[in-house]
Amino acid sequence: MSSAKKGDLVFKALADRRRREILDLLKDEPKTTGDICAKFKKLDRCTVMQHVGVLERAGLIFSKKVGRFRWNYLNAVPIREIYDRWINKYASPSVEILTKLKHDLEK
Repeated sequence: MSSAKKGDLVFKALADRRRREILDLLKDEPKTTGDICAKFKKLDRCTVMQHVGVLERAGLIFSKKVGRFRWNYLNAVPIREIYDRWINKYASPSVEILTKLKHDLEK
């Protein structure tokens, strides 16, 4: 798969708030699919699994089946690649200034 297509999949996956919430859940430790589904009480299991599938196809998570459980792990590499390609190179100096200004104004 080309890096452009891979990048498109990552941006598509990150475009949805619920998928970003799933990534946040996995940030500190892996979770079973059941654990992830339990966090989204308003969504049925099938919908949550569709979101997990989008994240897997984008390479943002990977899973490992252990016994009856499917453990889901965060793969932060694609996010880091976006940062290196789109944020760090072009916006880092400006973002740092704006972030400092924002913090100063909030004080």
